[in-house]
Amino acid sequence: MADKRTIGMWLYQNSGGEAIGKKIKAKLKERDIKTIDNVNLRHATAKNGNIVHNKVKLNKLDLFFSYNAGEQTIYQTYLYQALNRVIPMINSYDAFSLTEDKFHTSFILRNSGIRTADYRLCHRDDGDELRKIIKKWDKMVYKPTDGWGGVGLTKIESEANLDMLMPFLNQMDLRYFFVEKFIQYDNTDFRVDIVDGQFVGCYGRKAGGDDWRTNITSGGSVFMREANDEIVDIATRAAKACGADIAGIDIIYDQEKEEYVVLEVNGIPAFATPEQEKMGLNFNDKKIDLIVDLIDQKTKRKK
Repeated sequence: MADKRTIGMWLYQNSGGEAIGKKIKAKLKERDIKTIDNVNLRHATAKNGNIVHNKVKLNKLDLFFSYNAGEQTIYQTYLYQALNRVIPMINSYDAFSLTEDKFHTSFILRNSGIRTADYRLCHRDDGDELRKIIKKWDKMVYKPTDGWGGVGLTKIESEANLDMLMPFLNQMDLRYFFVEKFIQYDNTDFRVDIVDGQFVGCYGRKAGGDDWRTNITSGGSVFMREANDEIVDIATRAAKACGADIAGIDIIYDQEKEEYVVLEVNGIPAFATPEQEKMGLNFNDKKIDLIVDLIDQKTKRKK
């Protein structure tokens, strides 16, 4: 590329994402950083040492910023991994793939001294182990390791419940089952945004109706909520443990053990939507500034 720093960006367009992208590009332009927008790896090809998108050799860019959770495909993530072998990424492929996997995330967090729900990963043929667990825990939650938005989460409240579920799980041809102990909580959580190790903002989510899941796609709703120092510290350490430049950490309060627990680390946490901004969620500008600073630092380091 020319001496001018140039990055590629793929940011989600819905729910206010397009306006966010324009702000990021404008602030990068002020720092003499050019942005090639809408770099969807779905339309890229790899040949002879280059990954090409619209005649641009992406491997010659100074950085690639990928921020689109809903449209990721296996092909895109495969090229994402290859591209990150030669240029900086936000988030790195390692951080992206780690936070996409619930077991790996919990495993890393526990080994970093951060509380998560008790969990088990079992081979698909080890139904006896699952029966032992449900007897011990009383209630547990089956989680697809690569699911998001609460899709596929299933609460198992008895051994009979488990026996009914197993045939369906076996039909899905899974190689392993990941389950967590169900935590008694008040059906609300904290979503804490961290960028480059710094606290950006916090809001709460509340499960809808009789549901226990706080995810918006599962009927949950957003409300204003402040984070205390302990929650900010937990979220910051969780993002660092996962190696994530940008992370949204979901935290709940375990009423039985009287402690905060990290439920999930999201590597592509959404900006506040226009509707949420009207509610008072005003962290978008701070988040944009920190992302722009991060891009500036990473591209300078590369140069």
